[in-house]
Amino acid sequence: MPETTEPNRSPRYPRILLKLSGEALMGETTSAIDRGTIDSIAAQIAEISRLGVQTGIVIGGGNIFRGVSGASQGIDRAGGDAMGMLATVINSLALQDALRRQGAEARVMTSIAMQDVAEPFDRQRAVRHLEKGRIVIFGGGTGSPYFTTDTAACLRALQIKADVVMKATKVDGVYTDDPMKVPTAQRFAAIDVSEVLTRGLKVMDAAAFSLCRDNGLKILVFSMNTPGNIRRAVMGEDIGTLVGATETKLA
Repeated sequence: MPETTEPNRSPRYPRILLKLSGEALMGETTSAIDRGTIDSIAAQIAEISRLGVQTGIVIGGGNIFRGVSGASQGIDRAGGDAMGMLATVINSLALQDALRRQGAEARVMTSIAMQDVAEPFDRQRAVRHLEKGRIVIFGGGTGSPYFTTDTAACLRALQIKADVVMKATKVDGVYTDDPMKVPTAQRFAAIDVSEVLTRGLKVMDAAAFSLCRDNGLKILVFSMNTPGNIRRAVMGEDIGTLVGATETKLA
């Protein structure tokens, strides 16, 4: 069970980069973006912003289009990835709108120039937005093909000097085996990089993981399926798996 958060306790992570999948916006529906689901996510993000957590977000576009999937259907990979990057901008704008409905101030910055839609990405301006309490949503991935939004999340986290990358997933952390196939699989509360490599565990894609590993950036993998988990994560409660810890321990 997660430990109880003490009243007036300061967040463990003052500045974060939250990585969301595009599919998370679908909820249990077949719609690309489900209003109830995105409003629920926005409410959780607005809550941590009110706690003073400086929040950057990278969101995928898989609910709309994936470049890799397009390539498998004969679409040029570079062109398909451009379509996928545009899908992340659609999701970013939808999340910005949902955040504003929650009373939170949010900015969308894109790696692909589209000034009439969003601000072009600028590292110093992004940091200023964060320091002023604005939530910053980074759309367009890295702006280059062949890179995933996992890589974009790690890159932006390093650029804004985030304390941690928080990867919200469908599972509640990293396990010794696939918990869907192995009922006895155990969740790691924390795991060091060498253990991840030795076990060949899938945390993020290789490029993203290498970027975090080489720069000492920790990744917290946790479940979005439990309401309130984003707040629990930033407060340092015992949820998910902290990747890049100094020692490995099971939950």
